[in-house]
Formats: sequence, structure tokens, C-alpha cells
Amino acid sequence: MTQHFWSELTEELNKSVTEKDHAFRFATLGTVGNERLARLRTIVLRHVNEHLNLVFYTDKRSKKVLHIKENNRVSLLFYHPELLLQLKIEGLAYILKDEEAKDSYWNHIKENSKRDYTTHKAPGSEINNPDQVEYLSGDHYFCAIEVEPFKVEYLKLKRPNHIRVRFSKENDEWNGEFLVP
Repeated sequence: MTQHFWSELTEELNKSVTEKDHAFRFATLGTVGNERLARLRTIVLRHVNEHLNLVFYTDKRSKKVLHIKENNRVSLLFYHPELLLQLKIEGLAYILKDEEAKDSYWNHIKENSKRDYTTHKAPGSEINNPDQVEYLSGDHYFCAIEVEPFKVEYLKLKRPNHIRVRFSKENDEWNGEFLVP
């Protein structure tokens, strides 16, 4: 009975990587490193594969990469205001090591966006003036992160009853159960 909701959430996630204005294109990523303090930031969803693994890009010097190295259990939060649909995804994040896949992702980034991964200083470094950011030429700090989900919570706000479903991955299969919203 939960299959309809699983189909909807996978369809919307897949649309988000091809439709630039899709609400799920941007998500909130939560990490907890050794500091034991939850850190939240917005990421851009770049790819979804057939196993529902999610890929986003970052600078390999960023704090999120450090946090993932310290503790790779992460959460992602998506919200679609028109559908009144929220997805909470918990999973394991991995820094992509496959050079061929990483090169393929890099080669598909628009030239003007590649600049985001070429700053001389690491993201979060102090600067005196935002107009004085220095960029490298020919080198980059591009990194792809893949999140392998193990739990997805679907929450649809609707009347007369909201619908909440928890999907858990067991032995490579997703099983759903309804929850009180």
C-alpha cells in the first residue's frame, strides 16, 4: 500500500536533477563531526541513481568533507512547497574516489561554475573583501559526495489526513510503513 508514495518520491527526486526549477534540486545537508554539533548547509542535488544514491558536489577542503570523514552518517531534508511534500533522508556519505566517474562529473559542469572549485583559499577562510577572492588556473578542488540512503521519511501535508511513511532499506530492498504524521 506504500508503493504509490515510494513511486512519487523517487519520481520527484529524479526530476530534480533534470528540471532546474524543481524544489528538490536544493536540499539541506546535516552532518555531525567530532565537534558533536549538528551543521546544516544547502547543497545542490546533481545525480540520483537506480539505487536512490544521491550525489552532490563540493570543494574537497570544505568543512562538510571533514565532517563526513569524521562521521559519514548524514541527513538530507527536501521540501516541495507546491506538493506540500517533505522528504527526510538518512544515509551514509562517501567521498567519490573513482577518478573516471569524478572526471565525468567535472567535465559536465558548466565552465563558469567550475570556478567555484578553484579558489586559492579554502571555503570558509577569512578574507578582507569579497571582490578580492583569488582563483587558481588549471587546478581545482572538486569533490563529489555520494549518499547511500538507508531510511527515507515521506510526509505529505493534505486534508483530511496528512500522510507519513517511513521507508527502511533492508537487504537492498525498501520496505514502507505508515506513521502518525
